[in-house]
Amino acid sequence: MYNSNNIATVIKQVAKSKNIVIKTMLSDIGLGYNMMSNMKTSMPKADNLAKIADYLDCSVDYLLGRTDVIEVNKAE
Repeated sequence: MYNSNNIATVIKQVAKSKNIVIKTMLSDIGLGYNMMSNMKTSMPKADNLAKIADYLDCSVDYLLGRTDVIEVNKAE
């Protein structure tokens, strides 16, 4: 099972490594800042997780901890 708190931690780590401010990212993709604090107790919706992954240019699988490969498989 996936731990939403771990997902929040990974999101913060990826954002920091890319010099992205979480608050700005969430605003840019139309999500509220409280979403990160909500992840301590509940899993984010799949479409919201996909928006975050797209913004951070990483895969949803990476955010979920299913892979150690951060790169996205892009269609040619």
